Amino acid sequence: MKLEDLKGRIRNIPDFPIKGVIFRDITTLISDPEAFKFTIDHLHDRYKDNKPDLIVGIESRGFIFGGALADRLNIGFIPARKPGKLPWKTVEESYELEYGKAALQIHSDAINKGQRILILDDLLATGGTIGATVKLVERLGGIIEEIAIIIELTFLKGRDKLQGKNIHSLVRYDSE
Repeated sequence: MKLEDLKGRIRNIPDFPIKGVIFRDITTLISDPEAFKFTIDHLHDRYKDNKPDLIVGIESRGFIFGGALADRLNIGFIPARKPGKLPWKTVEESYELEYGKAALQIHSDAINKGQRILILDDLLATGGTIGATVKLVERLGGIIEEIAIIIELTFLKGRDKLQGKNIHSLVRYDSE
């Protein structure tokens, strides 16, 4: 398997969540053991020689990839969650959605100053969710080594909101 083969393992759902949008459904990649293993192997090979201290995975599919990779690298995993889901003291960052606002939280003691962080999520679209995660990590003193994304929708220019950050995406879509 090669990186370009992963596109064939991602289901395209037209007109979801609204007419004119093609939803890139990654659940078909996750349910395919060969594709999922290939994805984790690729990420492991990328980070095994220069391991970050922690992976911050973004709710919810970032948990799947981030947890598997953290286990493989033998490093810790930190969940970035929607408000009200974490049981301890948190820090929160809001971000804009197309029609409103949302927020993410992490535990206030999850990251120590100077720890090297890999942020991992399944999708980079407009950059709001990942941008909020970047702010949370940096507020706690973490150093973002890289942002790893399974799918990047380049036409939505989310990368522009993350200027100065190293971004690694496995699959790119240049148009809807």
